[in-house]
Amino acid sequence: MFKAIVIEKDETGYRASLKDVDESQLPAGDVTVRVSHSTLNYKDGLAITGKGRVVRKFPMVPGVDLVGTVEESSHSSYRVGDAVLLNGWGVGEGHWGGLAQKARLKGEWLVPLPSRFTPQQAMAIGTAGYTAMLCVLALERHGVTPDQGEILVTGAAGGVGSVAVSILSKLGYTVVGVSGRLAESDYIKSLGASEVLERAAFSSAGKPLGRERWAGAVDVVGSHTLANVCATTKYRGIVTACGLAGGMDFPATVAPFILRGVTLVGVDSVMCPRADRLVAWQRLGSDLDISKLNLITHEIGLAEAIPTATRLLDGQVRGRVVVDVNA
Repeated sequence: MFKAIVIEKDETGYRASLKDVDESQLPAGDVTVRVSHSTLNYKDGLAITGKGRVVRKFPMVPGVDLVGTVEESSHSSYRVGDAVLLNGWGVGEGHWGGLAQKARLKGEWLVPLPSRFTPQQAMAIGTAGYTAMLCVLALERHGVTPDQGEILVTGAAGGVGSVAVSILSKLGYTVVGVSGRLAESDYIKSLGASEVLERAAFSSAGKPLGRERWAGAVDVVGSHTLANVCATTKYRGIVTACGLAGGMDFPATVAPFILRGVTLVGVDSVMCPRADRLVAWQRLGSDLDISKLNLITHEIGLAEAIPTATRLLDGQVRGRVVVDVNA
């Protein structure tokens, strides 16, 4: 038996609870992992609270991230005792995820735990940090360099935003953060931002084109915020989009794209090919200031994940939440 957050839906309603689960109930997979830590992401918050259509079958164990040690393996790449981590691949949505003390998974979904990181540090980074790194790689791939101007990061006090600000500032970029919580300005600046702007300046309908300012951007919000970021990006600037905290809509015009040559790059972390994941984690090892993880992260026990999910969706959680599933 092991402990897990289990989401159920039946005629009595939708609910998430901490339960004892028999190992025989684990889904199919060729690697069984004894989980040490997981995380709480925005998607996990939607799954636990039922406020988003995230879970595709029931019962479901949420948790898009996990790190742990291989207990059993019939996969050629992994042996008992190997330290591994997982981000995405639909776990916590269609396949039982990481908010549990055990997980059974496909070996092709796993990545060896980088030697530079402890399990707790790897989850402090988690899907949010790995997604932030994918956005930075996309900016680099499209030729954005520090000398070209400011990089805007929306949702800068959140998980993706916090890590993006930290990485970009260490790489020499001038970073401007956007947040709906100006009380977090000192925190965002401590990660490396030179300035913090109020979210309200971006969150309502704006002009098709605004004053050019950003050489590049990392957006986690979508909707009007993404439209306004594109409208104020410099000629041939690059905007990476990886989130929808403000909505799935995109109320924009084609003006930034056909008049200024702005490029909008979609960044997906869930089904990202393994080769790209390995590059992202390698770069995290060299480009993320590990000392800042303590500023970004706080840790909770497994039982605290359910109430914390509500606070996360209400915008009351700073940075990253690491879940010690054995606490």
